[in-house]
Amino acid sequence: MSVQTWTWLLVGITFALYFGIAIWARAGSTKEFYVAGGGVSPLANGMATAADWMSAASFISMAGIISFAGYDGSVYLMGWTGGYVLLALLLAPYLRKFGKFTVPDFIGDRYYSNTARTVAVICALIVSFTYVAGQMRGVGIVFSQFLQVDIVYGVLIGMTVVLVFALLGGMKGITYTQVAQYCVLIFAFMVPAFFISMQMTGNIIPQLGMGGTVEGGEFLLDKLDKLHVQLGFNEYTSGTKSTWDVFAITLALMTGTAGLPHVIVRFFTVPKVKDARKSAGYALLLIAILYTTAPAIAVFSRTNLIETVSEKEYSEIPVWFKNWEDTGLISWTDKNGDGKIQYVAGNALDGKKPVYTEARGTYGERMIANANFNAKNELYVDRDIMVLANPEIAQLPNWVIALVAAGGLAAALSTAAGLLLVISTSVSHDLIKKQLKPDISDKDELTAARIAIFVAILIAGYFGINPPGFVAAVVALAFGLAAASFFPAIVLGIFDKRMNKEGAISGMVVGIVLMLFYMMKFKLDMFGGGTKEDWWFGTSPEGFGTIAMFVNVVISLVVSRVTAAPPKDVQEIVESIRIPSGAGEAVEH
Repeated sequence: MSVQTWTWLLVGITFALYFGIAIWARAGSTKEFYVAGGGVSPLANGMATAADWMSAASFISMAGIISFAGYDGSVYLMGWTGGYVLLALLLAPYLRKFGKFTVPDFIGDRYYSNTARTVAVICALIVSFTYVAGQMRGVGIVFSQFLQVDIVYGVLIGMTVVLVFALLGGMKGITYTQVAQYCVLIFAFMVPAFFISMQMTGNIIPQLGMGGTVEGGEFLLDKLDKLHVQLGFNEYTSGTKSTWDVFAITLALMTGTAGLPHVIVRFFTVPKVKDARKSAGYALLLIAILYTTAPAIAVFSRTNLIETVSEKEYSEIPVWFKNWEDTGLISWTDKNGDGKIQYVAGNALDGKKPVYTEARGTYGERMIANANFNAKNELYVDRDIMVLANPEIAQLPNWVIALVAAGGLAAALSTAAGLLLVISTSVSHDLIKKQLKPDISDKDELTAARIAIFVAILIAGYFGINPPGFVAAVVALAFGLAAASFFPAIVLGIFDKRMNKEGAISGMVVGIVLMLFYMMKFKLDMFGGGTKEDWWFGTSPEGFGTIAMFVNVVISLVVSRVTAAPPKDVQEIVESIRIPSGAGEAVEH
């Protein structure tokens, strides 16, 4: 069977499964809609959390970033895995004990203020919209390749699909759908990795294959370093980022992770605190499978890409290249008229994305209006396609290529649905129920949540079509926003009895405004824009969340010490949630 037929078959089967689960598990109450009724098993919750966690950024973009950035891409691995450990072991059990399943709800009650709750809602919406934009972009990339349509149509189709099972099932439907999606995405990620590792190094285990030797006895990483140097790139295994920026990005990703609303809510879908801890452990193990494989995928795909396209005749290039070109995610301009693809260091485009014309070139290639003739590089490759294109580049069987498409969709859809739920919860529960209309009925609150999802998907779709960067970079910005706003308020709310509403509100407002300003200036070229040389303290936009977070902490602590202490009952609650249940009995015994 052809790749297209296999893709239709596997995607059709997986989608039938997802929709079937969504219909079976459709929510009839707000508790089912928000926290799946609180009766999910630790293993199922661990799988759902892992699927939620391993979004399009993990499945599609992370290996792509590492593939292009080499050693510099390791910040994403360190930050995201470290952040999950921080969340699962440090914060989630305390929040679970506090009994609040949304971050705004926790902040509103802990800081005894609807103003604090409103600020937290605004922060949750900004973080979630930024994050979901990356997921919709990922969905669009997969659909555009799968259906051979422009990425805009890919995003629109993805919006429709996500909307259906998010509207139907709420958290209950999403949780059990994500269990299925985890199985699909991990199988889809690992099978090509086994194939390619065996093909290139003779070792079926990708983690070992990456450090193994290729034909001729040369180490794979040494070979890739040489290829990079020959083409004018930096050595793959050497980094270009400063030590400070590596630290800043890693910490921003870690602390941002620990403040992500859509992951925190997961710990409320299980019956007990003990189950929350168990599900966190399961999720960590399940996540590790993909995260330890991603660097190997990156090395394999980068090597294969260079060897397949560099100095090759466009007229003889494999069909996968032209398919991705049709989607708008690869472009080639024959700058020297030799009909060959020169893939060397330098930006092939004047701008971030190719601007296509209606014309075709001498060899049938799509013409672009913004080729950069000051650089010798003729090839633009969107780094988000590397995982999806990798099986095709390696000439793996058609069913494997189709499987990866199904896995990419599973990864992007699972997280997009989870984020949309957070957005709807922030509006219907934290804003309407808790503040604007406390007497709202269960049915009306559910309706409000579904309307919020519908509006959210329209906004997310727009940013999926017009993203401020590639998928993982957009997601990194979302983590920076979470680090700058939520993380200090959550940590200080748990571990500092003296932290009051004035301190928390001041810190959150200053932190998120500062991060938004920096992101808009250097990512969206607003407020005068700027280049790498203009970065404050040499900190990239992806890492600036660390600085904004430190500013938040300082302001929160200073303001809380010069204003009134929190009420006695709030201090007592803080004291009680920090003590493990049963500790008192153990001492007395």
